[in-house]
Amino acid sequence: MKKETRITHQPQVPLVKGNRPLTDPTYRSVKFTFPTIADSMTAEARSSGFEYTRDSNPTTRQLELLCAELQDRDDAIAVGTGMASVWLALLGNLSAGDRVVIFLESYRPTRIAVRKFLPRYGIAFEMVSLHDRKAVESAFVLEDTKAVLFESPTNPMLQIPDIEAILGLAEQHGVATILDNTFAGFHNHGQYAIDFFVHSLTKYAGGHGDVMGGIVIGSADKIRRLKPLAVNMGATLDPGAAYYILRGMKTYYLRYERHCQNAQALAEYLVSRPEVAEVIYPGLKNHPDSALAAKQMHDFGGVLSFSLKNADRERTWAFIDALQLHVTASSLGSTDSLAAPVQLYLGTDLSDEEQAEAQISESTVRLAVGIEHIDDLIADVAQALDATFS
Repeated sequence: MKKETRITHQPQVPLVKGNRPLTDPTYRSVKFTFPTIADSMTAEARSSGFEYTRDSNPTTRQLELLCAELQDRDDAIAVGTGMASVWLALLGNLSAGDRVVIFLESYRPTRIAVRKFLPRYGIAFEMVSLHDRKAVESAFVLEDTKAVLFESPTNPMLQIPDIEAILGLAEQHGVATILDNTFAGFHNHGQYAIDFFVHSLTKYAGGHGDVMGGIVIGSADKIRRLKPLAVNMGATLDPGAAYYILRGMKTYYLRYERHCQNAQALAEYLVSRPEVAEVIYPGLKNHPDSALAAKQMHDFGGVLSFSLKNADRERTWAFIDALQLHVTASSLGSTDSLAAPVQLYLGTDLSDEEQAEAQISESTVRLAVGIEHIDDLIADVAQALDATFS
C-alpha cells in the first residue's frame, strides 16, 4: 500500500480478548460500514447497527440509553441543545391547526418558541398561569389542544405545578404531556406518566459549563415516532459532545446532592437578612408549594430566587455586580455559582402585567448555586449585601 493511501486507510489497533478500556471510546466517525451489503441488510444491522452519525452513533446512543434509564424510561433522542429538545418534542406532537398549552411561569426561550415562532406554522397556543386553575382547565377543554409543555420547578421563580392534576386533565382530554425536567434532574418525576421528558444536557448532566446538548426521553414507541423527524431535522448531538456529557454524568449524583445542600443553606441564610424581602426556594417551609414539592421530588434543586427589599433596578444590578464568587451568567447546573438579574435575563418578552403575574420584578435575583464550600458562598452574598446596602 502506498503511503499516500495508508494516510487515509490507517492501521487498526484491536484489543486482545479480555482487554478493555475503563473509559469508553468516542466514535468520531460520521460513516459506518459492514463487510457486505447483505450484512448491512440483516435484521440486527437494521435495528442495532450504525450507518451515518446523523441517524445514530455509538457514543451518542450510550448517552441516550443512560439518560433514559435514569429517568425510568426506555429510550431517548439526544440533540444539540436543550431548546432543540423542546422543539423536537413540540413538532413531534403538533401539526397545523393544533394548540399547545404553556404556563406563564416558563423559561423565556420556551415562551418565545411557542408565542413567536409556532404560530408561523399554524400552531396556536394558550398561555395561562399555573396558579389559575380555572384558566388551566379551560385551556385543556379546547378541542384543538393537543399538547401541554410545562416545567417543575419553573424557571426562574421556582413554582411547583401539581403534576397529578395536569396529568389528569391531559388524560381526560387526550393531550400529550411534555415536562421540561432540567431543574429537577433525571432522578425526579420518573414515577409520573409523562409522555415526554426534555432536559438541557448543558446543565446538570454536563455539569461543568463546557458542553451543550439536549435530550427527549420517553417510552420506546413514543421515541420511535419522533426519530424520523429528529434525523431529518439534523438536530443530532455530536459524539464528541456526547463524550463530555457522559464524563460529566459520572459525578451527576454527587454534584446534584451538593447543589441542593448549598442552595438550601444559602436560602436559609438569605431569609435571615433584613435586606431581602422574599426568598423563593421549594425547600423552605414558607414556600407555598413546599409540601407539593416534597411529595413529587426527592430534593429541591440547586436554584433559588429572591427579591431585594426597597431595591430598584440600579441597586439590584449593583448587588449582582458586587458578588465575587457568583458570576453573572444565565445558565445553571455548573460547578460554579451564577447570578442573574431575572427581569433582564428571563422576563423581557413579558408585558408589565405578565411580569407581575409571574412574580418577576426589577429587584428579583436568581442564583444557580454551585458546589463551592457553603461558607464561601454565604460570605460572598453577605459582603455584596453589605456593600450594596451600607
